[in-house]
Amino acid sequence: MTLLLPAAPAAPPRSDARWVRPSLIVLLLLTAVLHLWGLGESGWGNAFYSAAVQAGSESWKAFFYGSSDAANAITVDKTPASLWIMALSVRIFGLSSWSILVPQALLGVATTGLLFATVRRSFGPAAGLLAGAVSALTPVAVLMFRFNNPDALLVLLMVAGAYATLRAVESGGTRWIVLAGVFVGFGFLTKMLQALLVVPAFSLAYLMAGPPKLGKRLWQLLLALVAVVVSAGWYIAIVELVPASMRPYIGGSQNNSLLELTLGYNGLGRLNGEETGSVGGGTSRWGTAGWFRLFDSAQGGQISWLLPAALIVLAAGLVITARRVRTDRQRAGLIVWGGWLLITGLVFSFMQGIFHSYYTVALAPAVGAVVAMGSALLWRHRSNLVAAATLAAAIAVTAWWSYTLLGRSADFLPWLRLPVLVAGLIAAVAVIATFRRAQRLALLAAAVALGASLAGPAAYAVQTASEPHTGSLPSAGPSVSGGSGAGPGGLPRAGGGGRTGGGFPGGGRGTAPDGTAPGGNAAGGNRTGGGARGGGMNGLLNAAEVSDEMKALLEADADQYTWVAAAIGSQSASGYQLATEKPVMAVGGFNGTDPSPTPAQFQAYVAAGEIHYFIGGGSFARGGGNGGSNYSSQISEWVAANFTAKTVGNTTIYDLTAPISTTSGGATA
Repeated sequence: MTLLLPAAPAAPPRSDARWVRPSLIVLLLLTAVLHLWGLGESGWGNAFYSAAVQAGSESWKAFFYGSSDAANAITVDKTPASLWIMALSVRIFGLSSWSILVPQALLGVATTGLLFATVRRSFGPAAGLLAGAVSALTPVAVLMFRFNNPDALLVLLMVAGAYATLRAVESGGTRWIVLAGVFVGFGFLTKMLQALLVVPAFSLAYLMAGPPKLGKRLWQLLLALVAVVVSAGWYIAIVELVPASMRPYIGGSQNNSLLELTLGYNGLGRLNGEETGSVGGGTSRWGTAGWFRLFDSAQGGQISWLLPAALIVLAAGLVITARRVRTDRQRAGLIVWGGWLLITGLVFSFMQGIFHSYYTVALAPAVGAVVAMGSALLWRHRSNLVAAATLAAAIAVTAWWSYTLLGRSADFLPWLRLPVLVAGLIAAVAVIATFRRAQRLALLAAAVALGASLAGPAAYAVQTASEPHTGSLPSAGPSVSGGSGAGPGGLPRAGGGGRTGGGFPGGGRGTAPDGTAPGGNAAGGNRTGGGARGGGMNGLLNAAEVSDEMKALLEADADQYTWVAAAIGSQSASGYQLATEKPVMAVGGFNGTDPSPTPAQFQAYVAAGEIHYFIGGGSFARGGGNGGSNYSSQISEWVAANFTAKTVGNTTIYDLTAPISTTSGGATA
C-alpha cells in the first residue's frame, strides 16, 4: 500500500450544503462567547499598552507614535498599529476595560471566520470548520484575543496574508500576491519582524504553485516584496526623518532609533539573546531552547495539544499530494500553513532571547489549518489502509498527549484524563477497523475522535475565559507542575504569572469602583496597602495599584504640569496614568533601562516646573539591565538627595516643586 495517490482533489461545491452556514454561525458565536465572557474583569489587561491607548485617545501625536503618555516622553517598545485600533475605540466609547479589550476579542472572531474561509476554498466546509474550531479552542488563542497585546492583530493580519496568497495561487493575479505583501507589511507595523516569519512559506507556495510562467511568478513576488517594504517602510521613514526633538523617544532602543529597535532589541537580540537594556540575562529566564520547548511545562498546555497530530498529517498530506500537478491548490495550502507552522515553531523553539509562552498564539491558526487539511486528505483516502492507519496514529498520539498535558495540572478536572485517552484510542482503532466499511460507522468513529481530541484544549480554553488576566506575562489554563510560580530570577512562569485571582469591572473611566486602578493582581499578596506595589521585578511586570489618597494627590493642580508625576519603568507609571488619566513620565521606558530622559533633561524638566511628583520604587532598573542605561538610577538618587520624601500608603513620593532647603543642610535642585 502507498500514500502516493495521484487522484485529483475534490473541488469544493460552488454552493455549500444547508448545514454549513448555520454551523459557521454557531462557531463564530461560540468564539465570541469565549472571547467576550467576563472580559471586563481583566481590568486594564497589560497596563503598559493600556496607558499608551489612553495617551493615544488624548493626543494624535501620541496616537501616531505609540507614546506611553499624552505628553510624548517615550513610546512603547513596539510599532503602534495594534494601539491605533484600541485608541480609536477609546476615543469613541471612553476609557474602560471594555473599550480597550472588545476590539481584541472581535479580531479573534474575525480570525476564526477568515481561517474558515481560507481552508474551505480548497478543502471544503467541513475542513474549514475544523480549522476554525481548533484555532479558536487553542488555550493561548483564547488568552490573547481577550488581552491587549499586539499579538491579536498580528495573527489576523498573518491569516489575511495566507488567504491572499492562496487566492493568488488560484487566479495567478498580481493583485492578490501584492495584497498578501500589504498584510505582511502592516503585520510589521503591529509586531515588527515576527510578521516576516510567514514570508518564506507564502513565497514558496506561490513560486511552486502560481499559475503564470516562472518569470512572471518571480516578477509578481518581487512586487509583493515591494508591497511589504512600502507598507511597513513609510512609517519607519517618517519616524527616522522627524528630528528627535520633535517626537518622543523610541522606547526599547538605546539610540532613539526605530531601526535599532527593529534590528536589535526586537530583532536579532531575540534570536541570540543579546537584547541591550533587557532584564533577561540569558536563556535561563525564558526556559530551555531546543526541539521540545513547545512541549515543555510552560508552553505545552498553551499550544501543543494538537501539534503532534499536525506534524503527522502534514507529512502525510505532502506525500498524498506529491504527484499532483504543479498548480495543485491543496498542496499549496499545505505549503503555506505547514511552512508557517514549521518556520515559526522552529524560531520559537531555538531563540535565545526573551521568549514568553503567549508568543505561541502565532502558531494557533497554522495548527488548526494543518490538522484540518491533513485530516481531510487522509479521511478521503481512508479506504487505503496506510492512510487509515496514519489518521489513526494521529488520533492516538493526540489522545496520549492530551492525557499527558492534563496530568500536568492534576487538580484540574482530574476525571477528564482517562476518558480522553480511552475515547481517543477506541476512535483510532475504529478508524482502522472501518476503513472499508459502512460510512455511518466511520462517521461515528470520526465524531468520537473529534471529541477526544478537542476535550482537553476546550477545557483549558473555558478555564482561561473564566479568569481575569493582567500584567506583562499572561498565561492560559490552570497552573501546571513545573510551570507555575516564580521562574528563575523572579519572573513568573506560565500558569501563574499573568493570571490574577480577581479583577475589576471595566465600566468606569480611570478607576475601579473602589478607587483603585483596574487590573491589579489580587492574588499572591501583592497589594501594598493603598499606595502602589514596590519596586523590583513586580514593578516591572505589573502596574501600580493606586489608592484614593494617591489619586487625589496626583490630580490636585494637575493641569499646571506637563506630567503629574514621573516613575521608573512603564508598568509602574501606567497604573498612575490610568488612574488619573493624566500624563505620567515612564523614566527609562518599559525596563527602566532606556537612556531617556537623561539626568540633565530630567533636571531641566523639574527646573521648568513640568513634573509635579516623582514616585519612588523601580529597583529592578538599578543595575542598568544587560548593558542598558542606568540613568533611571541616577535620577532616583538625584531626587532623593534634593527633595523631601513622604509616604502615601506604602509608596514613597517626592514633590519636585519643593526642594530641600539649603538651610536644612540638604542640597538644592
